[in-house]
Amino acid sequence: MVVRRVASCGAERLHNMRRGGEVGVADAEIDDIDSLAQFLLFHLVNTCEKVWWKVIHASCVHYQNIAPGSLFIFLLEAGGFLFAPPGPVTLIEFQIKRCTDMSDQDQRTVYMDHAATTFTKPEVLAAMTPYFSRYFGNPSSLYRFAHTSREGVEEARGRVATALGAEPEEISFTAGGSEADNWAIKGVAAALRKRGDHIITSAIEHHAVLHPCRALEKQGCRVTYLPVDEFGRVDPGDVEDAITDRTILVSVMTANNEIGTIQPVAEIGRVAHDHDVLFHTDAVQAVGAVPIDVDAMGIDLLSLSAHKFYGPKGIGALYIRRGTRIESLVHGGGQERGRRAGTENVPGIVGLGRAIELATADIEGHNRRIAAMRDRLVRGVLGSIPDTRLNGHPKERLPNNANFSFRYVEGESILLLLDAHGICASTGSACSSASLEPSHVLLAIGLPHEEAHGSLRLTLGDANTGEDIDHVLSVLPEVIGRLRQISPLTPACARMPEVE
Repeated sequence: MVVRRVASCGAERLHNMRRGGEVGVADAEIDDIDSLAQFLLFHLVNTCEKVWWKVIHASCVHYQNIAPGSLFIFLLEAGGFLFAPPGPVTLIEFQIKRCTDMSDQDQRTVYMDHAATTFTKPEVLAAMTPYFSRYFGNPSSLYRFAHTSREGVEEARGRVATALGAEPEEISFTAGGSEADNWAIKGVAAALRKRGDHIITSAIEHHAVLHPCRALEKQGCRVTYLPVDEFGRVDPGDVEDAITDRTILVSVMTANNEIGTIQPVAEIGRVAHDHDVLFHTDAVQAVGAVPIDVDAMGIDLLSLSAHKFYGPKGIGALYIRRGTRIESLVHGGGQERGRRAGTENVPGIVGLGRAIELATADIEGHNRRIAAMRDRLVRGVLGSIPDTRLNGHPKERLPNNANFSFRYVEGESILLLLDAHGICASTGSACSSASLEPSHVLLAIGLPHEEAHGSLRLTLGDANTGEDIDHVLSVLPEVIGRLRQISPLTPACARMPEVE
């Protein structure tokens, strides 16, 4: 057992505490919470793959200038993650040891973060492969060798159009959903600046929509951020009430990436068109999960991204209704009918076309299978873990999405413990060593900060099985129980008996 006293809190000194084998108790005079957080995250979590670090004991001896309701400083029982708000701490004791007794069960991987990204299906990869080496010609070139590349691009364009109920010439390829969102918002604002300067969006949009809107505000545009109800739904009546004679664009996502709520897109589209306002929807999470018909839904611009529906990363598309005025975002060449400069990513475009064809071939049948697993997961979690809330609309939600809030615990901590059991998930909290911010989506639906911090998003995909659901349901209650046991927020009546 090695004991070391650290006189200062510098990152270098903290890093020097790392030892092979057993590491003992360390008393540290700390006034730099960043350094300790970096040390714990890097050395206790990321140091090795098969050998991990376990925190045996943690206690905060003295707090300064921290409100009683914010006493979040603690070390997790497993994973070594520090959860702390800004504020000075004078003394923390902790004991860690190296553990090698992870079971084979813990080594399995259960991927439940499909809302973040998906694997590329073999059929998609097979369609892409020839365009990396055999058909590598520039599709904009005039010689015959390049024609095959051009044909691949145009075939994919047609497949995207078919999936959306659009015309091929209304599809422009981009580098992904974020570029498509930026192009739709900034492009319309630039094209219609003489007509108006007002944009309407919702408070729960993806940052690829919110950040362009905020950038435009700095340039003099006005943006209305509509509230949502407790389930994350936008009221079409609120959209109509917000429209003025200066409104040029409404942008509301088809389905939310965090809580899975599906918006009344067709109703919002009708409201926008009744007032001669363009309607954009971020459908990045919806393609392949929600049937989309741009005409029937009154959509003028739609963003999508291939890697959300088993296509490659780095490729997306923007649907632009014929006649819609929009400025280019990327200048430099005449590609994409002069709308988007840059040599086409032919393999990616081909992969996007094949992926969207597969994703929309049998949406109803696909949804039945995925939703059945999701519903079993939701029932199991809510039935086995008290003080738990399902976030999002109970019915109008993506078939693969289950988003929970667990009282008294913090989302990043849950992720680290689940990862020790091979479970890949996500949380709405944006956490770094310097800051900890809850999800803007969860705050918008009315969750208090402490509950918004304790969120967990599990999103299922084509490779998931019933065994994966069983594994999560066997692990998650124990994880939440352990975290509540050491959380200073947990009331005595909600604590599990201490584990020896």
